[in-house]
Amino acid sequence: MKKMNILKLMGQYKHVLPALFYFIVYTTWFSILEKKVTHPANLIHMKIDDQIPFCEYFIVPYLLWFFYIGLTFIYFIFRDKEGYIRLCIFLFTGMTVFLLISTLFPNGHHLRPGIMPRDNVFTSLTQRLYQTDTPTNLWPSIHVFNSLGAHIAISKNVALHKHKLLIWGSFFLCTSIVLSTVFLKQHSVFDVITAFLMAAILYLPIYIFDIVQILRNARVTYKNSCRHSY
Repeated sequence: MKKMNILKLMGQYKHVLPALFYFIVYTTWFSILEKKVTHPANLIHMKIDDQIPFCEYFIVPYLLWFFYIGLTFIYFIFRDKEGYIRLCIFLFTGMTVFLLISTLFPNGHHLRPGIMPRDNVFTSLTQRLYQTDTPTNLWPSIHVFNSLGAHIAISKNVALHKHKLLIWGSFFLCTSIVLSTVFLKQHSVFDVITAFLMAAILYLPIYIFDIVQILRNARVTYKNSCRHSY
C-alpha cells in the first residue's frame, strides 16, 4: 500500500525531476566557472557605478533572495503546475544563457570597497558574502533575472493575484533585491540592465504568446494526424 502511494506521489510530481537535474547541471557548471575564472579578461564597468554609494543594509534583501526564489518554486510545484512549467522555462533559459556568456566571455568587476566604511553586523555579513562569492561571472545578474522571473510568475498566478498585498510585497522585495545588487557592489548597473533585457525578451514567448500552449497544441495535432494516417 505504501509502495503504491509513493509511486502515485512520484507520478503526481514527476514534473519536478527535470528541475532537479537542471539544478545539478547548473551548480556544477557554475562551480567550475568560479574556480576557473579568477582573473577575467572582460571587466564590466559603467560611469554610473561610481556614483552609487556602498550601503551594507542591502545585504538583507540580497540574502532574502534565496528564500524568495525557493518559496516561489515550492508554491508552484504544489499549487500551479502550468505556472511552474512556465517559471522553469523562463528561469532555466536565462540561467543557461548566463552560463554560456560566462564561459565564452569570462567577466568580472573591481567595484567592491577595499575597506568596509563601517563596522557592524551588516558589513560583517557582506564580508562573508564577498568571501564565498567572487566578483566574477556577473553578466547578466542572475539575482536580478530570477527575481524578475519569480515576481512575474507570482503576478500571473490567478489565485495569488487576488491577494493584492502579497503581489505588492513581492514587487517590493523584487525591487529591493535588484537595488541590493548595485548598492552592495555585487554587480554593475550593466549587469542589471542586461538582466532586464533578457527578462523582457523571454517574457514575450513564454507569457504573451504562450509557447507552452503552442507546443501542447502542436503535439495534439501531431498525434491526431498520426492516428488518421493509419
